[in-house]
Amino acid sequence: MASTRPVTDEERKEIRRLHGEGKSRNAIAKYLRRSGRTISKIVAEMGLSFDRATMTAVATEARSMDLAARRLRLAEDLQVDAERMRRQLWEPAVVFNFGGKDNTFEKRTLPEAPAEMKKTIMGAVGIAIDRSLKLAPPKDETGTEEGIALITNLMSGLTAIHRARQEQEATEGA
Repeated sequence: MASTRPVTDEERKEIRRLHGEGKSRNAIAKYLRRSGRTISKIVAEMGLSFDRATMTAVATEARSMDLAARRLRLAEDLQVDAERMRRQLWEPAVVFNFGGKDNTFEKRTLPEAPAEMKKTIMGAVGIAIDRSLKLAPPKDETGTEEGIALITNLMSGLTAIHRARQEQEATEGA
């Protein structure tokens, strides 16, 4: 048998609050110990509804915003990674070698990374920057071409250093 007790003003306020929080009709009914029909009637009187399409759209929009924020944080982290890797180009670098008939280990610290290592580092820097730009493209495209030109020039310079180094090693080995 259905309850015949009148709905109080306090319950109406609570229904409006819970509806505003996105609670479902059944959740509100259970919380207030009222029938779903009573809750639907009161919500309709308030000019509100339990339109699932609207609620789904709001939830989808919230999820999209959360994902956008996560992509932005990841893009920022990739930029930090690229900057950190790029600094390695000019820092002392440890190089090592295993091998020989006695399986020896040898290592040296060089004042900066060798050309081949710089080439690898620049490739990783380029990938990190590229991925960060794909995750969070700049709103103003005016800086993109300069950035690409900078990376292209850096890669060309490192390639030239690498070739010169290989030619030098080939000359010394002959």
